[in-house]
Amino acid sequence: MSDRLKLRALTGLALGALLAAPSMAHATTPADTLVMAKNIDDMISLDPAECYELTGVEVDANIYDRLVRNDPKDATKLVGGVADSWTVSPDGKTMTFKLHPGLTFTSGKPVTAEDAAFSLSRVIKLDKSPAFLISQLGWTKDNVDQMVKAVDPATLQITIGPNYASTLVLALMSSIVGSVVEKAVAMEHDQGGDLGNAWLKTHSAGSGPFALKSWKANESVVLDANPTYREGAPPLKRVIIRHVPEPAAQRLLIEKGDADVARDLSPDLVAAVAGNKDIKIVASPQAALHYVGINVKAAPLNNPKVRLALHYLVDYQGMADSFLKGQFQVHQTFWPSGFWAALDKNPFTFDPAKAKQLLTEAGYPNGFDITLDASNSSPYMTMAQAIQSSMAQGGVKVTILPGEQKSVITKFRARQHQLLLIYWGPDYMDPHSNADSFARNTDNSDTPATKPLAWRNSWLIPEISKRTEAAVEERDGVKREAMYKDLQQTLLDDSPFIIMFQEVKQTAERSNLQNFIVGPTQDVVYYGYAKK
Repeated sequence: MSDRLKLRALTGLALGALLAAPSMAHATTPADTLVMAKNIDDMISLDPAECYELTGVEVDANIYDRLVRNDPKDATKLVGGVADSWTVSPDGKTMTFKLHPGLTFTSGKPVTAEDAAFSLSRVIKLDKSPAFLISQLGWTKDNVDQMVKAVDPATLQITIGPNYASTLVLALMSSIVGSVVEKAVAMEHDQGGDLGNAWLKTHSAGSGPFALKSWKANESVVLDANPTYREGAPPLKRVIIRHVPEPAAQRLLIEKGDADVARDLSPDLVAAVAGNKDIKIVASPQAALHYVGINVKAAPLNNPKVRLALHYLVDYQGMADSFLKGQFQVHQTFWPSGFWAALDKNPFTFDPAKAKQLLTEAGYPNGFDITLDASNSSPYMTMAQAIQSSMAQGGVKVTILPGEQKSVITKFRARQHQLLLIYWGPDYMDPHSNADSFARNTDNSDTPATKPLAWRNSWLIPEISKRTEAAVEERDGVKREAMYKDLQQTLLDDSPFIIMFQEVKQTAERSNLQNFIVGPTQDVVYYGYAKK
């Protein structure tokens, strides 16, 4: 952005030293800079209308302010963001948002309702991965400009098609698609009607606590503080996220003081650094689920008994008690434990004999060969190898296809896998966030309006989809909770998802770092409060 505010920064030499592999025995990071070691190979785009991977969503949560957001102190609550108040019409069909006065983008220009309306309509018009989050409100390319309007510079009004509860609509506005983009900057970089998408993949135009200075794929992300942020300038002037895929390398960086935070230490490495007085371990329960997706478009995976057999060929507890200890807990339903409407039920155990019986009944007494796509990073390779070993005991020969996380995700979106090891985090804290993707698919064509996880696994479920839609429209909280629990049970009975674990994040931090917030989802990882 040509008129972006120039923030005080490290010199190019100092920045280069931070991004390079350090050699000092006891280095320290700059007092005004947060240096993070993290695997960031899942990043594909930082355009909030397109970004849908965990790392990108996390970064965007720190460079874009959303209409509403999760409370940093209690992620189950929503608080104001760009909007500081809102009202709902008696019929529940219209919501009116009043913008926080005096907000500015990092360009210095004021944030207006026109920017907010543009940002929401832009998501629908680009129709990228996250678009389904708000297209479910009845918004289409043809009607979104009528459904989403700026009444005046400080007032945004949205009209909702279906009979959704206002609490759900607010939750949707707290997701990444609620990020407010500066319209003038996006349109300045429009290329062939892309509304600035190509440019915003690697640049920012937000009003959050930070602005994107640079993103070098598989190398680093650098953010500079926004001195005009509505909550005040962040205590730290810069954030550097170094791509460090190997947990052992992250350990060395945090021990030497060359990183303030190590995000991906394995349980054994956490134990190794736990006794270091200069390092603290912070545990944060997560909403993220780790599962194996089963593409049911062809034999043998289109057979329900085969899918059920595979559920009994995973040693859930064995993994949780060994190389995943302290960071993963066994969880087998599509909504995470600890949240409203979760079904805490884990019926599957490692049982090769039962699996063999089911495979015989399905017509595969000698098993079969299958491929498993998985990220080549920790802990996915170890998980994949454990699954390969346990499935072999049931006669299922698994060939692991390793790749960078973003290539695995791309393959999943194209439905080119057989089995695929992946993770999922809800986009907002309502069970519909997961039900809408795990338990909905009414169009199994190659060009559906939306592409939820059920579609990615070629699972056509019109009847279950009706139940998912009924649950989101139910306004009685008790009835709605029961409907979501019933849906979770249905997917336990048969689905193309071997849901295995719910994650617990263990973050290694230098002892002088304070207020680095890691919430239950990537949307609630906040850099702007961190200080030393």
